[in-house]
Amino acid sequence: MKQDMILILDLGSENNTTIAREIRSLGVYSEIHPHDITEQQLAALSNVKGIILNGGPNRVVDGIEIKASEAVFKSNLPILSIDYEGSPQWPAEASEYRKMLSDFIFEQCKASANWNMENFISDQVELIKRQVGNKKVLLALSGGVDSSVVAALLIKAVGNQLTCIHVNHGLLRKGEPEQVVEVFQKQMKANLVYIDASERFLSKLEGVSDPEKKRKIIGAEFIRVFEEEARKLNGIEFLAQGTIYPDIIESGTKTSKAVKAHHNVGGLPDDLKFELVEPLKMLFKDEVRACGVELGLPDSMVYRQPFPGPGLGVRCLGAITKDRLEAVRESDAILREEFSKAGLEGKVWQYFTVVPNFKSVGVRNNSRSFEYPVIIRAVNTIDAMTATVEPLEFALLQKITARIVNEVSGVNRVLYDLTPKPVATIEWE
Repeated sequence: MKQDMILILDLGSENNTTIAREIRSLGVYSEIHPHDITEQQLAALSNVKGIILNGGPNRVVDGIEIKASEAVFKSNLPILSIDYEGSPQWPAEASEYRKMLSDFIFEQCKASANWNMENFISDQVELIKRQVGNKKVLLALSGGVDSSVVAALLIKAVGNQLTCIHVNHGLLRKGEPEQVVEVFQKQMKANLVYIDASERFLSKLEGVSDPEKKRKIIGAEFIRVFEEEARKLNGIEFLAQGTIYPDIIESGTKTSKAVKAHHNVGGLPDDLKFELVEPLKMLFKDEVRACGVELGLPDSMVYRQPFPGPGLGVRCLGAITKDRLEAVRESDAILREEFSKAGLEGKVWQYFTVVPNFKSVGVRNNSRSFEYPVIIRAVNTIDAMTATVEPLEFALLQKITARIVNEVSGVNRVLYDLTPKPVATIEWE
């Protein structure tokens, strides 16, 4: 690694990512690791210039206060110990906090401000070449920004050793499979295999209501599809994924509870036949986009709003049914179309619809109706760790509502979710 690194050791803080992002904003690379890092693990990290011990409310586990490992104190690296409970509240306090970090990083650790996308890409290309050698790689290409940036990195590193597979699991947005084939196969000339496995996935998900189980079923089934395709392609030994830092952090650490399992973190089967290639796993979402820009990907791809790996499966709440899945797909298409007309495309970070598994009484054609509600969610964020709700104009909400209740079968009510993250997560499941 060309970049100097400041290591953050998690001693129970809930704000590790805040410090990591603050350090990166100063131009220095940072990573979060468990408190009990070993000498071997520490030695394996490149260019570590200093260590921050970050305590917090989860410092006591099962009645025992966790402490940094002996390896930390044997390292002879500069150490800063803090108990960090929240973001600075006032400009003076924020300035003082930033100066404390800056003094530690640059004066005590003598770190260089060399964290940038050009160096990151150079490092990752080198690491991918070293990991993959002359072997073949399989990539799950959803068409979202994460997998697209991974594809660009892999093409830069190993070229035609990469095969991209786009799996239609029946949980994609309206027109999305066709768009992925058009962009990646026809325009980018990628080696793309398209698999329609929608019935297979929906069959596996039938009757499953628990969101964690849904995510794990989808993740495991993805791997099975890839294994089958790999056998057809011969010689595939690596599986590339668009895992990013929030996926790993939200799946839990030794001193913090999981927010939710991510299909590409907690949902992988134990008997995985591939070695994973995850070049973005230490990047936050905004950094992934910056990486895509540096790689020369078009803005339409780089700034496309994020879409979860389980797709509409976590927006069709509870056990998935075909009628509610279709209601999610159609209402989402209307929402995206109206946001585009209103000039909000690219200005709002993420927006989508959710259909819960309950009905409400309404009136349609002068008769009682008993149909599903549609919930609209629109949020803004930088790193997906916190999010604010977009204050939409009421006239736009009325227009979207009118279209959804008149054009989407089985829907008689539209709601707007006003809850930020935290306390809510961005997705409902």
